[in-house]
Amino acid sequence: MAGHSKFKNIMHRKGAQDKKRSALFSKLSREITVAAKMGMPDPNANPRLRAAVLAARSEGMPKDNIQRAIDKSQGGDTANYEDVRYEGFGPGGVSLIVETLTDNRNRTATNVRTIFAKNGGNLGASGSVSHGFERLGLISYPVKAGSSDRVFEAALEAGADDVQSTEDGHEIWTAIDGLHETAKTIEAALGEAEAIKLAWKPGLMVSVGEADAGQLLRMIDALEDDDDVQTVWGNYDVPEDVLAKL
Repeated sequence: MAGHSKFKNIMHRKGAQDKKRSALFSKLSREITVAAKMGMPDPNANPRLRAAVLAARSEGMPKDNIQRAIDKSQGGDTANYEDVRYEGFGPGGVSLIVETLTDNRNRTATNVRTIFAKNGGNLGASGSVSHGFERLGLISYPVKAGSSDRVFEAALEAGADDVQSTEDGHEIWTAIDGLHETAKTIEAALGEAEAIKLAWKPGLMVSVGEADAGQLLRMIDALEDDDDVQTVWGNYDVPEDVLAKL
């Protein structure tokens, strides 16, 4: 089990999304509806739906909005969305994985490719960068959940593979097939998680200098602004002194 990491930097600056609550809620609602449609409309019996509901709660989505998104999945007029992943390279040689939910592959592919091209990157073929990441389960807790030692012990008892505690919170990594059982066990000790999801963990981080950082972060902002894009993962690390100059 490992300790400190700057993985929060990979998830990018949350403040950029906080300024666009309506768009963020729309994406969260879509994931809830899709998850409920693909499985049971009960979060306790549907791991993907439970993860989507937790994500919505952590962003402050009202309970009524969450329930409406679940109820929408039971209607016959729900659009058919599919998960599509794109991989490519950004400024500074970083690798990026873009996860989308789309009802129009051509539109989404065009938009993602255009954003890469306009921001000094290039879209690659499937598998071009994912080989440098590991597909794992990620359980997130806020700092207030407990000390790093307490979280470490709870994660160890639950059979997690890795724990990373920083001033931003606690991240617990586990194998995909054991994600939800591990999460339930940890929940008994620490309470409800902030988020439970599948994630892409990079094997090797790339430090991004001042010359590339601004363009890279603008690319990620543009990707996250696209209606079809759900999550952007990357192997970049922008040092604090570089961020301060942007």
